[in-house]
Amino acid sequence: MNNSPLNKTVVDSKIELLRIPNVGKASIREIVALVNLVEEETGVKYIRMEMGVPGLPPSQIGVNAEIEALKRGVAAIYPMMDGIKPLKEEASKFIKNFLDIDLKAQGCIATVGSMQGTFAAFMAAGNVNKKKDTTLFIDPGFPVQKQQMMVLGMKYETFDVFNFRGEKLRAKLEGILSKGNINSIIYSNPNNPAWICFNDEELKIIGELANKYDVIVMEDLAYFGMDFRIDLSKPGEAPFQPSVAKYTDNYILFISSSKIFSYAGQRCGLMAISDQLFNRDYPDLQERFKGTSFGDTVTLRLLYSISSGTSHSAQWALTAMFKAANEGSFNFVEEIKEYGEKAKIMKALFLENGFGLVYKNDIEVPIADGFYFTISYPNMTGNQLVENLLYYGISAIALDNTGSDEEGIRACVSFVKREQFGELEERLKLFNDNYSK
Repeated sequence: MNNSPLNKTVVDSKIELLRIPNVGKASIREIVALVNLVEEETGVKYIRMEMGVPGLPPSQIGVNAEIEALKRGVAAIYPMMDGIKPLKEEASKFIKNFLDIDLKAQGCIATVGSMQGTFAAFMAAGNVNKKKDTTLFIDPGFPVQKQQMMVLGMKYETFDVFNFRGEKLRAKLEGILSKGNINSIIYSNPNNPAWICFNDEELKIIGELANKYDVIVMEDLAYFGMDFRIDLSKPGEAPFQPSVAKYTDNYILFISSSKIFSYAGQRCGLMAISDQLFNRDYPDLQERFKGTSFGDTVTLRLLYSISSGTSHSAQWALTAMFKAANEGSFNFVEEIKEYGEKAKIMKALFLENGFGLVYKNDIEVPIADGFYFTISYPNMTGNQLVENLLYYGISAIALDNTGSDEEGIRACVSFVKREQFGELEERLKLFNDNYSK
């Protein structure tokens, strides 16, 4: 704590005020609340890496389209439950242009962000077969999805994919799926928080086993196109965003506007259900929710009950952004490359000051620079590192919050401004000087 920029007593008093029993295990929102209180009292600005908040201005294309929609009076009108027709059509084209997947507009469903989409999908998948009562998380992953499972009262299993990349993934999945209790698999690609990117070999393994064991695969594409090692920005041209949808029809994709279009505040995303799955009848699902097909149950029973639709004006914004991307007039990938450039600089600052990367490689190639990276410090658990960094004005969350078995923390680059890099370097140097002795 020598020369720490923060008064330890102040930080400790705020931890006590919020009644956080173990700050190293605190949730994202608890860390946010704690840092807000400390900043307010001390005036010291944190290097904030705890929350995945977009750090770029929203797409002006979306803003303009939403303003025009509001002027047309859409705020007075309930949108269709599954989304407005123009959005569904542009979403179908977007999926063809950037994933090379054929999907009818019917299965492209507007949701209140991907969070609502996964909540409804968990509920539906958990009731398709009474004998299959468990969801499998390929971790590490987004912590709040497990909170959704807790709220729903549903079972889940999990494993850290760190030691099961490539062909090793097959045996690991087979051992779990063969038990017969798994109804669905969920993962993010690129991954939050490890930023690993499953390749086609791994996605094919997941798809083949989903077919073999009749399991629904939920692919969270919140960071769509953000593997900046390859150019995924050209509509209708390879390479395309890798997806399990190439290898199975048992899929649901979640495409968020929050990160790729910096449109997080309007809470508008997309759930894309394969044509086959959308129209499939599950007797157990129909018995539980008194609906018909899987897709209609999701829209007319579940989403209807949760929110009765998605913001009408925000749907017009998302429509315009998809349309511009489809036409090639809006290179959304180029707009968000700033995240990768900041990650490269921030990683270097940590590595120069005694830290190490936790998830370093995608099998045999270095991991991409993107929205997140994962770091560790010698002789400290992830929980200890979270707590110790707080006293140096740096906030993050521990990897064990994400289902990882590795010791370290998740660093999000989005909210860190370039003008803070000098301060980050000074604080990391001070931290390392004090703890490396």
